[in-house]
Amino acid sequence: MKKERPTPDALCRLLGTRHPLVQAGMVWCTGWELASEVGKAGGLGTLGAGSMYPEELKAEIKQLKAAWGGPFAVNVPLLYPDVEAHMETIAAEGVSVVFTSAGSPKKWTGFLKKAGATVVHVVSSAAFARKAEDAGVDAVVAEGFEAGGHNGREETTTMCLVPEVAEAVSVPVIAAGGIHDARSMLAALALGAAGVQMGSRFVMTRENPAHAAFKQRIADAAAGETRLMLKDVTPVRLLRGPEGSFFDQVSEAEEGGADAEALRLLLGRGRAKRGMREGDLLEGELEIGQVSALLNDLPGAGQLVEQIVKDFKEFNTREMAEGFYWKGLE
Repeated sequence: MKKERPTPDALCRLLGTRHPLVQAGMVWCTGWELASEVGKAGGLGTLGAGSMYPEELKAEIKQLKAAWGGPFAVNVPLLYPDVEAHMETIAAEGVSVVFTSAGSPKKWTGFLKKAGATVVHVVSSAAFARKAEDAGVDAVVAEGFEAGGHNGREETTTMCLVPEVAEAVSVPVIAAGGIHDARSMLAALALGAAGVQMGSRFVMTRENPAHAAFKQRIADAAAGETRLMLKDVTPVRLLRGPEGSFFDQVSEAEEGGADAEALRLLLGRGRAKRGMREGDLLEGELEIGQVSALLNDLPGAGQLVEQIVKDFKEFNTREMAEGFYWKGLE
């Protein structure tokens, strides 16, 4: 008997959006202006709490509420400092959707749902997805190996991960990793996802607070210039910088057999902020997905959502009508 999977409409009802499209809550690359524009266009805008002190998150939420009266989300990496303070703020401010990542959702899912929030957990395997469902989450993000920033050690690609997770759980699955346009959105839904999450694509928008130098480096990126690194510490996908950059330093250290402690010392503190928010391409971390090689424009975030939805509807209707999936097999 064929398994009934949650539909995009069901996900939209769960999130309170018009479209099954989520802007990821990236560290140093989200803010109230970006999230509000995504929300106004019918997607789900997200604040990344991982790079915010408690007072900063409170201020961002208040500014976002003033700019946009609809639903929005906050992403909380569970291994980061200030988790307790962030959760108290989320509950006090009545945030409607919370994405948790980088840790077990068991501790906070009950607290968040008691506060009235929909809870979504980011996973990198079907096994983790089942554990998240058992913990009571309302949906999961299946984030493939292609994604930027902190990533799973399993190195499973989105094409393989999404159907595995969709078969493993009954809650809606949101596909992430390499999703950047209508074509990839259609592919994700064909694989069993109810919606998509885009991170790297939204870094390259006018409202994103990432530094202009970082955005320009993404626009100039060629295929193969990102790599999953620091797997013995915390896996993260980085974009190559100029010669002698932090990327090269990590590459040299790993090839030389550096242990986890040596890599932690090399990483130090504040590199992600230096790279992505301050534009230090030499000594900063440049976190971005493999899809960076396809990103070279800088639209408004709302315009981007509207264009993706428009293209999706046209592409889906046209290709389905022309027998896209079966052409050449008759």
